[in-house]
Amino acid sequence: MAPAIDDDRGKKPIIVFYNKFFGNPVDIPALDCGDTCKFTNDRRQIGRAAAVVFHIPDIAGLRWGRSSHRWRRWRWLRKRPGQLWVAWSMESEVSYPMLADRDAMARFDLTMTYHQSADIWCPYLPWITEFEQALETPVQEKTASAPAALFQSAPYDRSGRNDFAGELMTHMDIHSYGKFLNNRQIDTEDRGGETKHQVISAYKFCLAFENSIAPDYVTEKFFDPLRAGTVPVYRGAPNIDDFAPGDHAFIDASKFAGPRQLAAYLSQLDRDDAAYRAYFRWRDTGFSAKFRKLLSNHPGQPFCRLSEIVCAAQAAR
Repeated sequence: MAPAIDDDRGKKPIIVFYNKFFGNPVDIPALDCGDTCKFTNDRRQIGRAAAVVFHIPDIAGLRWGRSSHRWRRWRWLRKRPGQLWVAWSMESEVSYPMLADRDAMARFDLTMTYHQSADIWCPYLPWITEFEQALETPVQEKTASAPAALFQSAPYDRSGRNDFAGELMTHMDIHSYGKFLNNRQIDTEDRGGETKHQVISAYKFCLAFENSIAPDYVTEKFFDPLRAGTVPVYRGAPNIDDFAPGDHAFIDASKFAGPRQLAAYLSQLDRDDAAYRAYFRWRDTGFSAKFRKLLSNHPGQPFCRLSEIVCAAQAAR
């Protein structure tokens, strides 16, 4: 049996982050999971850790299949008896194929990903109270001089979104605020998410194009416009209907033959107030039963859920 795990604050399980989160140390205070476990970025404590969390994108990179040095170093690491290894990623397996590699993933005891089937689900879903409060706010009058907005800075593209957005902009007026295809600047103080929300709310549509297309990979790009009272024009997860708060809540770009046809439809809605307002009827009827069930499965803070699992495993030993 492994030695007891304790620290200077008394006996408690230690959870070690083996590597960084996209090059930065994990913000331990932000986890805020009470006093049940000790989270640390200190690798020297791996030998005493009850669990070790591996951020897969920082292990694998985009070159893992070519035996990158990070992958080679990790593969020789040995797990102590009774220790739990956790695979953590909010990015898709399209971007990081290691997530879909059975041999690589067989080394882990738990998965923490955006997949609903993960041991610990890490969705991009907003908290239900925040979402409901947003729905209580009347939809703002659409005062922008263009029908649609785009917020994208990263050029990373495994979905074809860059070419799709570029062609779409040749067929209709779109204000792009990010570094990608930038043609518009925020004319007020930029206060991050709050400012983005305010800007989006002035547009009828907001492009929500994922950087890769995979089931369950539905990011804040889809939810931000919904919260702002704007219609998302979505291109991404094939099961996006599972994440919609109600019927007729968004426009699925994949249903159109291409950017030209999508632009024609958006332009038609821009001229037809009644047809456009139909995309907000779900706000009057409330969340669908399917969406409420999805929210009920929300694990809360995923690392607090991990802490519960680790504590239970330690108590059972």
